[in-house]
Amino acid sequence: MDPTAQAARASERISHLKVDRTLAPRLAELAGLGLSPSQIARLVLVDPTRFRRPTVISKLQYYVPLFGSFETLLQALKNNSYLLSSDLEKVVKPNVALLRECGLGACDIAKLCIPLPRLLTTSPERVRDMVAQAENVGVRRGSKMFRHAILAVAYISEEKIAAKMQFLMKTLKWSDAEARIAVSKLPVVLRSSEDKLSRVSEFLISEVGLEPAYIAYRPAMLTYSLERRLMPRHCVLKYLKDNGLIESDKSYYSAVQVTEEVFVEKYISPYEDTAPHLAEDYAAVSSGKIPTRSRFKGPKAGHASAQTA
Repeated sequence: MDPTAQAARASERISHLKVDRTLAPRLAELAGLGLSPSQIARLVLVDPTRFRRPTVISKLQYYVPLFGSFETLLQALKNNSYLLSSDLEKVVKPNVALLRECGLGACDIAKLCIPLPRLLTTSPERVRDMVAQAENVGVRRGSKMFRHAILAVAYISEEKIAAKMQFLMKTLKWSDAEARIAVSKLPVVLRSSEDKLSRVSEFLISEVGLEPAYIAYRPAMLTYSLERRLMPRHCVLKYLKDNGLIESDKSYYSAVQVTEEVFVEKYISPYEDTAPHLAEDYAAVSSGKIPTRSRFKGPKAGHASAQTA
């Protein structure tokens, strides 16, 4: 919607306000904050009712620097208009102070409010619980992963988090320490479905031959697609190793962590002459098909050479 249309729509929404006593002073105050007519119109559209309250000015003065820009704040307001009605002193500022104590800067807090729009307006007691749960799963305050840990545990009960940690330990044959190492490196693994974790861990341990401890230090593998990434790339590496085209101790992890473009450049393109069918077979397996001549052998359990690196 263009600015003119936005302003017209906003005018309709606030037409009931008294121009002299309410509308004119509020518009002047908003303009005094440096907001353009278009920005004011878009702000009013978010919540015309709260726009009438004098406290909206002091809240905008606090929020714009916190979120870094009016545009970022506006997106947050669209997701949670209660930012304009929540108590700054008793709710929002204590939550921001706690998050800052955890090493999060204004940019980190703003990023958290996109997937967690209610974070700043949640009761400080509950936010403190989120921080405690993030620490309990092995993520230190001040670490670069702490923001991701808050996101992973937010609004999930302590019992469910504990149950997920137990599931990780049982499924991946991890010790408590190894589970905490994995989560500290990639907290989002707590949000992965148990079905996916079961299938991927079974493949990595039984088919590729990786040790559980090795996976704990490289948990990103647990989030990759089994059908479109882990399996096809394992087939390529196994073929190249079985045919003496690459070293037998070539790292599987180094092959699965790179982008598709890099993988093709390093493991497919160099063998166009010696293995002209490789690109075709890889594309077939990646799309869930079995190559016509089935040149890829199915992965076998105990293929441990993939682990090096």
